[in-house]
Amino acid sequence: MKILAPVSPSDLFVGVLSGTSMDGIDAALVRFDSQPELLGTFTLPFPSDVKEGLKTLSLPGDNEIDSFGRLDVRVGQLFAQAVQGLLEKAKIAPDFVRAIGSHGQTIRHRPGMRPPFTLQIGDPNVIAAQTGIPVVADFRRKDLALGGQGAPLVPAFHEAVFRNPGQDRVVVNIGGIANLTSLPGNSEKHIRGFDTGPGNTLLDAWCHYTLGTPMDEDGKFAARGLNRPPLLASFLGDPFFKAAPPKSTGLEYFSFSWIQKHLDGQNYDAADVQATLVRLTTESISTEIEKLPEIHQPTIFLCGGGARNPVLVDSLRTRLPQCSIQLTDALGVPGAWVEAMAFAWLAARYVDGLPGNCPPVTGASRPAVLGGLYMPD
Repeated sequence: MKILAPVSPSDLFVGVLSGTSMDGIDAALVRFDSQPELLGTFTLPFPSDVKEGLKTLSLPGDNEIDSFGRLDVRVGQLFAQAVQGLLEKAKIAPDFVRAIGSHGQTIRHRPGMRPPFTLQIGDPNVIAAQTGIPVVADFRRKDLALGGQGAPLVPAFHEAVFRNPGQDRVVVNIGGIANLTSLPGNSEKHIRGFDTGPGNTLLDAWCHYTLGTPMDEDGKFAARGLNRPPLLASFLGDPFFKAAPPKSTGLEYFSFSWIQKHLDGQNYDAADVQATLVRLTTESISTEIEKLPEIHQPTIFLCGGGARNPVLVDSLRTRLPQCSIQLTDALGVPGAWVEAMAFAWLAARYVDGLPGNCPPVTGASRPAVLGGLYMPD
């Protein structure tokens, strides 16, 4: 099934998303040929009122419908501004862009509820109207409707771009939530991918609470503290870490209240809590890599915001001394832009009528074309 026109090597696509850290909107301009070519990037920070509104909306509260409606339009406007800023920076006219792949901003992800659901905002009608470019959006719900988790979706892109016969690889994206993709060097083996747990979200939440800053710049706060084994054991006792894949999670689960529950009134030094949260991210990622049956001592490639935290990266290298750990930059794809490129790729898959999900990863009953099309007129 072809949808619109097939993709040609000259087609340009934009991938745009805001991750679970809610720092802002990343937009990437990509050309797809034998390999994706990143032609331009642009980041639009969220205004503080929008960021706070999104964080509030991500947790149950009062008057959510009104808040949802306003933020859906506002975030759509900001996504459009990010695309326009990208194209202006790259000196590319909108007519040259085949489609925008918009992930939106996740405000709920509940694959374990009955019935399960996932919800992203950032009205694609607004993006299409303001940019004049067709938008492919709502990528997750088709997979969920087919019995999958609706996440993670990026492993399919990882397989297309990073898999290498003869070398076992693992791609680890450390965003607000961390996820991994196992890419066996044996082509007869299936890939797998899943969320491992918190990446930066709890680190950011604790920094905001204790220091009033949005993040732990270069891990300096964590470097001042010590890991507290009893607290780490409490963190790792959460049922999510014992669950078998497919599995996915979100900020509504690993929130600041999650930290408070495990602290249970105990008076730990604030830097020690931060250091222990680093170990939580490290341990939850490393344990899952060690359990992967289809690979052995893989080369690990990091991407996402956490890949720029030297304390976290050093912790992973210490925990996994048998593995070479690099950035995806070594494979020609900048780690900060992997996810935005992935949603450009998903838009290209939609345009060509090709599946965008990976059933061994999400648990869906079959491959499917993901997303819906929103035209500017």
